Amino acid sequence: MQYIVHRPRVGVFIDTQNLYHSARDLMERTVNFETILNVATAGRELVHAISYTVERENEATARPFIYKLSTLGFKVRRMNLTLHHVTDVGKAIYEGNWDMGIVADMVRMMDSMDIIVLGSGDGDYTDIVEVLQERGKRVEVIAFREHTAQKLIDAADRFTHLPDIEDALMPARQPKASKPEE
Repeated sequence: MQYIVHRPRVGVFIDTQNLYHSARDLMERTVNFETILNVATAGRELVHAISYTVERENEATARPFIYKLSTLGFKVRRMNLTLHHVTDVGKAIYEGNWDMGIVADMVRMMDSMDIIVLGSGDGDYTDIVEVLQERGKRVEVIAFREHTAQKLIDAADRFTHLPDIEDALMPARQPKASKPEE
């Protein structure tokens, strides 16, 4: 008699802005999204890998980053920043929020997954984590502890502090040496 061993089917949903800003603000580094994808899928069958990005309209600076995510195997969903408001001193405040898009994709794809890995520390995801668990799904969160809502950590089946993952952060950029004055 032969037995078919089923590898768990995993979907990876990365809120790139959340992880990017946490890495920059806490460690002055950037995230190695290839390592995150490899850790999230180790020993599992990858069925979905989606990265959610925001960018300024008509600004090309994000294109190399978006291309890199695509070459790693992520489907990249893009959103333009929109003007949220202008402060009293005239500073424009922009907004780009993928929360509902990420939740909608999780719901839409949940029947094809056994495990959902969320790359974000945003506590707004706690309700969808619980809904997915009620449907028999395992939900894991990878994020920075300092920027992760306690209720999300408590709800997750597994929480991984991103800096605890080997090579999860890109090497720090070395400041350019100034030329000696002659």
